[in-house]
Amino acid sequence: MSTDRKVAIVTGASRGAGRGIARALGEQGYRVYVTGRTLNEGDAALPGTIGSAAQAVTDAGGEGIAVQVDHADDAQIAALFERVQNESGRLDILVNNAAALHDDLIKPGPFWEKSIDLVGLLDVGLRSNYIASWHAAPIMVKQGRGLIVFTSSFGSVCYMHGAAYGAQKAGVDKFAADMGVDFRETGVAAVSLWMGMLATERSARAAEESPEQYEQILAVAETPEFNGKVIDAMYNDPNLAELNGQTVITAEIALKYGITDVDGKQPMSWRSQLGDPRIPHPAIIA
Repeated sequence: MSTDRKVAIVTGASRGAGRGIARALGEQGYRVYVTGRTLNEGDAALPGTIGSAAQAVTDAGGEGIAVQVDHADDAQIAALFERVQNESGRLDILVNNAAALHDDLIKPGPFWEKSIDLVGLLDVGLRSNYIASWHAAPIMVKQGRGLIVFTSSFGSVCYMHGAAYGAQKAGVDKFAADMGVDFRETGVAAVSLWMGMLATERSARAAEESPEQYEQILAVAETPEFNGKVIDAMYNDPNLAELNGQTVITAEIALKYGITDVDGKQPMSWRSQLGDPRIPHPAIIA
């Protein structure tokens, strides 16, 4: 079952950012392994399943393959990569998007007044991203090319949704920087991608609950598909090595590639309002 198609894994893709990114890669002809936990509508509080996400990839022109994976389970992550290697014989892109998003995340109040279960972001969202990258790296290095993307946000450097969210985003930015050091001269790149405000099922529900707060946000939100188009462009960039180890802003790098959102709009960068990506210090201590 090996394939001439480019192959991607998009984790946490039942809905939200992962689903849209997977669909955008499908439009470019990728075989996309869509992972998540939701098999049936109604199993989760928000709509979306891995099966429907995989079908969206196929309908867009690619080949979607749904794989149920609980990214809190290291053995299930390992089995995913073994399957991809056996079935496809290659792995071009890994999008680390799986994250445990608790409903308390966007509620007001200090961290100690929110559920302690928000710490799950550090298990599924940080630790699980490391485990997935650990499995992806040797496959990509052996083939001499690959791209590992971490979906991140301005919450890495500004206060956004509290300490657990901020630590997770800062953590994946650091993953990209340090993995990038190890990937030098291999043809593989690790990049952390700061997405803007996203139009997703979760943000739509938040807008219903707090229309005054979210109406303006959704008016300037970018789609997950926009981020998927940028990820494909990065992978195909002959100067991919120049991106290795960097944290980049989707809206800004889209300008470099001449990419607009699906509605033809050019999403804005929130750099001036929310902060700059950290620039890693060049010192290396092995």
